[in-house]
Amino acid sequence: MQFIKYLASILALMLIFSLGALAKDVNNAGKFDLTQPAQIGSTTLQPGHYTAEWTGSNDALNVAILNHGKTVATAHGHLKQMSEKAPYDAVVTHPESNNTQKIDEIDFNNRTEALVIAGE
Repeated sequence: MQFIKYLASILALMLIFSLGALAKDVNNAGKFDLTQPAQIGSTTLQPGHYTAEWTGSNDALNVAILNHGKTVATAHGHLKQMSEKAPYDAVVTHPESNNTQKIDEIDFNNRTEALVIAGE
């Protein structure tokens, strides 16, 4: 009987630690909206709701753009410290020669870090 209690305790601890490892770090993700088509990397994103998730060191990030939980684009980038928290989500773009908008930066509401997308 004592062995079963011991085994149950071990299994409970393993479950707790495995759930913690699977949890996503909310500091490495942010949501944003596009109101017009915009390009990130070689992919053109249509207007809609997106999530940016990134991994790596702050100056060499691997960025994944997700829509409905699926990765739709990838890019490289880095984090930029802003002097104040962003008052809202914002996507900074610039026009390309083929009449499309290229994403340069994503600012996330109430955060002092902005995600800068590397020009590729």
